[in-house]
Amino acid sequence: MWDTLIIQPFVNILLVIYTYAFQSFGIAIILFTALIRLVTYPLNVQQIKGATAMQDLQKDKRWIEMQAKYKNDKEALAQEQMKLYKEMGINPLASCLPTLIQFPVIIGLYQSITRTMAAAPLDLLSLTHMIYPNFPTVLNAAKLLPLNSQFLWMDLGQPERLFIPGIPWGIPILTILVVITTYMQSKLMTPASTGGSEDQAAMMSGMMNIYMPLLMGWITYSYASGLAVYFVTTNIFSIGQYAVMGRLNWKNLMPQNLLPKGLLSAFSGPEKSGPQSSSKPSSSKPARSSRKKQG
Repeated sequence: MWDTLIIQPFVNILLVIYTYAFQSFGIAIILFTALIRLVTYPLNVQQIKGATAMQDLQKDKRWIEMQAKYKNDKEALAQEQMKLYKEMGINPLASCLPTLIQFPVIIGLYQSITRTMAAAPLDLLSLTHMIYPNFPTVLNAAKLLPLNSQFLWMDLGQPERLFIPGIPWGIPILTILVVITTYMQSKLMTPASTGGSEDQAAMMSGMMNIYMPLLMGWITYSYASGLAVYFVTTNIFSIGQYAVMGRLNWKNLMPQNLLPKGLLSAFSGPEKSGPQSSSKPSSSKPARSSRKKQG
């Protein structure tokens, strides 16, 4: 069932893209990633809406009151929260669904990469059986197999290392890129917290921002570099999609005390208008009183 629904379609799509992408499997993975991002784009939009709705809920007066009223009764609090979810039409799982869908895609992509990178005769024979018999005639297995697994400095079927003369060990360039882009993605796409340091959602998000890049880095370091190409590409596409929708939270990327004053004022410009506007009335009162005295 798994091979029929996931692995076999992935293998055939990758082979078709590989054929038209100058028979470069690295380019095929990048284009396949772009295709996956386009297909899952509606789910990402739904995820953003769900996250925004949950963020707005934290500011709702009814939510704040029930947190204080039922702070010692977790069961009653959960029931009241579910009632408020239904009343406001909020699905608390809407922001998690796209992430859950990504896991079978990642596993299926990894397995399809390892199978298409077959080099042994038995593996090649197994790969030919996975090609759809009535698929486009361009998939001539005799001409395509074995695939060209070289992309830049990498063998896509092996863990990625860059060997530089004079350095006795290989540098995992893609592992570093995956950790950096995963961290940037998680930070930029995390909405601003409204509950301070006591906000449990903010604490959970902060932990995920640390552990997820490390987990993805470990997977990249240990497994085939073709999967690392997918990770880097999907992170960049995710950041780009959120940027197009105007949902990137640049404040999360760096602590505000480390940001240059110009950038900090650009990020928080609208918020500074409040104090400035409030200072005008206070400065005008002495002027009015002095005019009265003169009169």
